[in-house]
Amino acid sequence: MEAKLYRIGELSRLSEVSPRTIDYYTKLGLIEPEARSGTNYRLYSDETLTRLKRIEIMKREKYTLEEIRQSLATWSKVSHDEFMASKLTSLQIHLQKLEKEAKEISPLLEQLKPAQAKRFHKLLTPQTAACIEALLLLLGKGPLG
Repeated sequence: MEAKLYRIGELSRLSEVSPRTIDYYTKLGLIEPEARSGTNYRLYSDETLTRLKRIEIMKREKYTLEEIRQSLATWSKVSHDEFMASKLTSLQIHLQKLEKEAKEISPLLEQLKPAQAKRFHKLLTPQTAACIEALLLLLGKGPLG
């Protein structure tokens, strides 16, 4: 069975990455076209789609493009299981750091008066508030005001 190849527009739609960004990543060497069509369109593979999704995840996690390049080079050399084990370890370390920070901020939050706690809570994005509340629950503390 022949592998599916995508033109840049299809790849953009499937990956939710703009064509301009795909061009940029191609110029940086983060992704490469698999082939060229008869009309000289760049054609990208399913592997490229997977790489694009991985790049976007890493960008959301605040990795630099150089760190992403290094990770992609390593990723192509290790098995999926090794990658997942590494990712799990990384997430566990990140969670430990967050727990430490929550322990440090918890006494400060407890000192807030109810009106202050409400104002503080309103300043947070819903995701941040949910994360803080989850960490406080993990520490055995109650939710924010």
